[in-house]
Amino acid sequence: MKKAYFFFLFGVYGYFTYSQVFMRPNEWKKYKRELFFTAGTSNFLGDLGGSPADASHYTPKDLNFNQSRVAIGFGGRYKLKRYVNVAAKFSYLNVKGDDAATTNIYRENRNLNFKSNIYELTGRIEGGYQSTKRGGNRYGIRKNYGRMKAVTHNLFAFVGAGVFYFNPKGQAPDGSWVTLYNLHTEGQGLPGGPKQYSRVGFSIPIGGYYKFTWNKIWSVGLEFSYRKTFSDYIDDVGSSYYNPAALTANYGPLSAQMADPSLGNIPGATMPAADGTPAVRGDKQKDAYMSLEIMVSYIFKKQRKSYRLRSKF
Repeated sequence: MKKAYFFFLFGVYGYFTYSQVFMRPNEWKKYKRELFFTAGTSNFLGDLGGSPADASHYTPKDLNFNQSRVAIGFGGRYKLKRYVNVAAKFSYLNVKGDDAATTNIYRENRNLNFKSNIYELTGRIEGGYQSTKRGGNRYGIRKNYGRMKAVTHNLFAFVGAGVFYFNPKGQAPDGSWVTLYNLHTEGQGLPGGPKQYSRVGFSIPIGGYYKFTWNKIWSVGLEFSYRKTFSDYIDDVGSSYYNPAALTANYGPLSAQMADPSLGNIPGATMPAADGTPAVRGDKQKDAYMSLEIMVSYIFKKQRKSYRLRSKF
């Protein structure tokens, strides 16, 4: 009797211990495909706006949180291994920068601003951790005795590659927003000026996300993604001031106005040096943008194959 009692308790203990495990071996293969949606905020790191200190330019300290805008996206995820995924995502982001938002005397005097919609398609590989403990009891006392409610926690990092389209606009003196690309504000296409930039760019998304999943199907989480780009013109600023008379003659008076709306608080700041060297309008460092979004996803369970009995006749 003692042995029987011992084996009975051991079996009960083993049963309930095993019931705390979310996945049996290889059960993750039933839940490989996932569809997710995201929504949150975006922010921009570039030439415009920023903190008072020049030393913090292009660092998190340079963010103007009052310039945060909307970011939304959707994508798909496929599990290669239990802790390795691949994912593709399409995103719409709105980014904005404004020298009026900083107290840095040089950028504030420059008085440039921009906003742009960004349409982005990225692919990435993800690696991380997924817990296997079950949240709550296996059986709950509710209507129909409750259902199993498995809860897992997921923490993943990712890196990938992306392509995006942007089209910067600036606020004209009359308050309207005008497309800057056609105004060639830095003398693009003119003697001594840079070549015209492309509005299609490439990026490297780097980030991570946390999510919790219940019933093995629904997930809610938070995703952060930083995009390093290879473009310096998301904000239409990247080089030097160009001769305003030449801009007016070739592209019209609005081109010269949008190229240099400076406040005049620093005399000569936008004029060429004595040796003819153009005044700096922007630096050579590439632009970046980022997003912080809430993520909701649905995981598809692989259906069992059904087999029909074939008649021998």
